[in-house]
Amino acid sequence: MNKFIHFFYIVCFLVTTFPCQGKEKESVIAGYFAEWGVYARNYHVNDIPADKITHVIYAFAQIANGEIALFDAYAATDKFYPGDRWDEPLRGNFKQLQLLKAKYPHIKTLIAIGGWTLSNPFSDVAITAESRRKFAISAANFVEKYGFDGIDIDWEYPCGGGLSRGRNEDKHNFTLLMAELRNQLSHLKEKTGQEYLLTVASRAAHINTHYELAEVAKHIDWFNVMTYDFHGAWENITNHQAPLYSNSRSENSENDRQYNVASAVHAYIAEGVPPQQIVLGIPFYSRGWAGIGSSAKNGGLFQNASKAADGTWESGVLDYADIYSKIEHHPEQFQVAWDDEAKVSWVYNPFLGGGSFFTFDGVAAVKEKIIFSKSLGLRGFMFWEFSGDLRNANDPASLIHTLRNS
Repeated sequence: MNKFIHFFYIVCFLVTTFPCQGKEKESVIAGYFAEWGVYARNYHVNDIPADKITHVIYAFAQIANGEIALFDAYAATDKFYPGDRWDEPLRGNFKQLQLLKAKYPHIKTLIAIGGWTLSNPFSDVAITAESRRKFAISAANFVEKYGFDGIDIDWEYPCGGGLSRGRNEDKHNFTLLMAELRNQLSHLKEKTGQEYLLTVASRAAHINTHYELAEVAKHIDWFNVMTYDFHGAWENITNHQAPLYSNSRSENSENDRQYNVASAVHAYIAEGVPPQQIVLGIPFYSRGWAGIGSSAKNGGLFQNASKAADGTWESGVLDYADIYSKIEHHPEQFQVAWDDEAKVSWVYNPFLGGGSFFTFDGVAAVKEKIIFSKSLGLRGFMFWEFSGDLRNANDPASLIHTLRNS
C-alpha cells in the first residue's frame, strides 16, 4: 500500500507540474501525386509506397467558371486499370486512390487546386463573398463526390508573382477565401461526420507580400511551405535551390540570407504561425546549369552559366532518381560535393554541356532537414513529387525511405 501511495503522489506531481497540452498532432509525410505522371513518367497510384507516407496530395484540379473542375478528366476519372468495368461511375486515378485508402486506412488524400499554371482564376474567385462562397461550396462538393479527405490550395500567388495575374486585395481576400473554405468543410463534416483537412501550398520567401499568415493559420491545418526553387537556371549564376542555411561565400549573400529553409521557417514563426502548422517542402528533383566551363572554380558552385542543363523531362530539371543514377554509374563524371555551411549537396560535371552544375537534395541533406525540423517541433514534410524518387522506396538511397526512417 505504501508503494502505491508513493506512486500516486509521483503521478500527481507530474500531472500538476507538467499539465497535459492535448494530444500531439499527427506527424506528416505528404507527397504530391502529379496527374500527368501516368503518361510518360509511367507512375501510377499503385506505385505509391503508402506504408511510408501519411498523405497523398493530388495535383491538380483547375478552376472553371468560378468553381473547381477536373483538369485531365481521362487520367482522373476515366482511365482503365485492371479490374475496372465499363459500367462503373468512377475509374482512373480517383478510383485508384479510393482503393489505396481501403488497403492503407491511415492514408489521407487531398485535392490540390491551382499550381503554377492553373492559378490565374483565383483572384476572381476570392474577390467577393459571393464568389468565395460559390467556389468553396463547389470544392466541398468535389471532396465529397470523389472521396477526398481535404483540400490543398496552391495559389501561386496572391498579389501576383507567378504566372497568374494578381490584385493588391488578394492578400486579405486569400484569408477570407480560407475562412469560407473552412466554413464549407465544417458544413460537410456535419453532414458526413468526417474531419476534413485544409492546407495551403505557400511561398517560402517574400511572405509578407502575399499572406496574412497568422490569420490564415486560424482556418487551415498546416502550410505546405515550398522551401525549394530558391535558385534555378532562370538565373545565370549557379547556386543551391533548397539549402538549409545560407552560404556566406555567395556573391548574392544579401538575398541568400532569406533564400534558405531555416530563414523561411523562422519567418513563418515570427509572423505567428505555430511550428506544428509548418510542413517543410523537399524537392525530389535537381536543378541544373550548363556552360560553366570544364575547369570551373569552387567545384562549379557560384559560377557563371550560359544556359540550362539538359533535364529528365524539361531543360534544367532532373528527377532525383535520374541524378542519383548518373552519380552511381558515372562517378568520375558526376562529381558530388557537400556544402557544410548550407548543409546541401551538389554535382559538378566538367565533361557535360561545357561544364554542368546540378543542385539537389540527397539523403544527407534530407537528414539535416529532419534534424532541423525536429529541433523546432515542425509538423513534418511534403515533397514534390512521387515519381522523382527511386522506384524502390525500400532502397536506403530513396528520399521517401529517408523521411520515413529518420
